[in-house]
Amino acid sequence: MTAVIDTRAVRIAGVSRTFGSGPHRVQALDDVSFDARPGEFVCLLGASGCGKSTLLGILAGIDRPSSGMVDVGGRRVGMMFQDSALLPWLTAGGNIALPMKIRGVPRADRRVRVDELLTMVRLAGLADKRPHELSGGMRQRVSLARTFAQEADILCMDEPFGALDAMTRDLLHDELERIWRETGVTVLFVTHDVREAVRLGDRIVLLSSRPGRVAEIFDVGIDRPRRIDAPDVAALAATITARLRAEVSRHGH
Repeated sequence: MTAVIDTRAVRIAGVSRTFGSGPHRVQALDDVSFDARPGEFVCLLGASGCGKSTLLGILAGIDRPSSGMVDVGGRRVGMMFQDSALLPWLTAGGNIALPMKIRGVPRADRRVRVDELLTMVRLAGLADKRPHELSGGMRQRVSLARTFAQEADILCMDEPFGALDAMTRDLLHDELERIWRETGVTVLFVTHDVREAVRLGDRIVLLSSRPGRVAEIFDVGIDRPRRIDAPDVAALAATITARLRAEVSRHGH
């Protein structure tokens, strides 16, 4: 008998999440199921309050589902938030080295890896800078490097560029795509920006309004590299936006 090889990096099966009980009970997610392949870039899209961040927290092990299951096949999962969450008393290098220090990586090895990661996010030579000396975009690059310092196979990103200006966000789209292609990491990226999802994703999982359910999954199928203002990106974004509006309207009624 030929062995069946599971080619999924992430398997989400029937995941539901409820908070509270009785009249205060809130169901954030309801029977969510989808997979992500190794090295795939999957965007989670939906209106505010649809459970995107809740699902990402479950994937990262920060929370647990009320029912259903998440399987990452023993892979290491890293998490990156909208706020860079850098420790202000540490330098950029110190922030990046922290996950390695916790794992017991020797100091000399940490120093080498910090330099490698800073080069990867194009901040070479800035290891001694403190967070307040860096721009918002630079702080997010440091946060990205710190996430990779966890040696993550799966990267969960919760609206990491949402607080940045349009130009900085566009530049970081390019950087993230470059690093993703170089490392082969699997990315699950939460956003409420439809064009950002089309710009970055291989597939887009559209969640309905609360409780979050999988309303539709879109294969992007647009050649890379992409520009956020390209006509084919805009056309698919318009189709997805119409579907999203229908979900919001249905919920409102």
